[in-house]
Amino acid sequence: SQRAEETEQMIEKEGGREAAEGGAAGSLRAGDAKEMRAVVLSAFGGLNKLRVSKKAMPEPQEGELKIRVKACGLNFIDLMVRQGNIDNPPKTPLVPGFECSGIVEALGDSVKGFEIGDRVMAFVNYNAWAEVVCTPVEFVYKIPDDMSFSEAAAFPMNFVTAYMMLFEVANLREGMSVLVHSAGGGVGQAVAQLCSTIPNVTVFGTASSFKHEAIKNSVTHLFDRNADYVQEVKRISTDGIDIVLDCLCGENTGKGLSLLKPLGTYILYGSSNMVTGETKSFFSFAKSWWQVEKVNPIKLYEENKVIAGFSLLNLLFKQNRGGLVKGVMDKLLNLYNSKKIKPVVDSLWALEEVKEAMQRIHDRGNIGKLILDVEKAPTPLMANDSTETSEAGEEEEDHEGDNENK
Repeated sequence: SQRAEETEQMIEKEGGREAAEGGAAGSLRAGDAKEMRAVVLSAFGGLNKLRVSKKAMPEPQEGELKIRVKACGLNFIDLMVRQGNIDNPPKTPLVPGFECSGIVEALGDSVKGFEIGDRVMAFVNYNAWAEVVCTPVEFVYKIPDDMSFSEAAAFPMNFVTAYMMLFEVANLREGMSVLVHSAGGGVGQAVAQLCSTIPNVTVFGTASSFKHEAIKNSVTHLFDRNADYVQEVKRISTDGIDIVLDCLCGENTGKGLSLLKPLGTYILYGSSNMVTGETKSFFSFAKSWWQVEKVNPIKLYEENKVIAGFSLLNLLFKQNRGGLVKGVMDKLLNLYNSKKIKPVVDSLWALEEVKEAMQRIHDRGNIGKLILDVEKAPTPLMANDSTETSEAGEEEEDHEGDNENK
């Protein structure tokens, strides 16, 4: 309640100041600009490229909302962004992050349907890992009263991705079977929960063995991610699988296609096998590329199989399907309010602990979603921002001029 009062006072103060300034962000001189904390990626590479820095606070443009961030979602795609391991990466320095939750602090011109003080969650085209973000109103959704900010930051990416793959792409129906990799992760847990809303759906999952005890009740059949799951699946379901959801890529593509029933659907929605070390590896990229099954359309025709891809970020920010995603979010919030689905939060981390949080994702140690809690104070040992130990086991002391040398 004390935080809520502080937030209200802050919003009133900001509202008065914006009115006095005429609400025009451009009228502020650089020296007058208010500052905020943000996680900044100085260059693509290892964990040492991430720092919490002060940045000028953004102001909403026409059609945008300004959100005082409470929590941010951390996804595997963020790790790939850090490495520059994505198609057409943006220029650095940049603030990573694609989803957050918080309180509406200001409205841009022509914004309707929201008021200052609303609790919201949002997609952001980068810049989410900061104390304040601005994003178009079409990417913002109100949070149910009983949903916490950390749950709200864990909700958009994982559940929209899972829902659209299952129901928009693969047309999940009663009695079908689904194979999902990384069943203990945020998307994997969302897939398991959504499958449970349809009668008699069999869920096959792969996950690291140490996660099995924690997630065994969320899927029907669980396999070690390093074991030969293909033979196990075929033994249980002799005629194959209806839907395969693959976030690994590489050799798993061919395995997934081999498991499909006639009229089955294989969906690639990630390529985490290409991330093997601290920085982008052209060797692992090439290895994964050559391991991918080369798909012949005639073979698909003969075997009656469907192969598809899904990228939520491209759908939102490159293909302008925000309206479609909003319809999906409405359905998901109805399921949440009916207590049929609930985000699984693995752990909360301060902004200053982003390196440790990323390491946990890299090691695939999380069950559910990792959250950056903007108001959380860092654990003293983790707040040391000097020399870090990398995923590759090397020291990561960054020196001036390294970027230019590289």
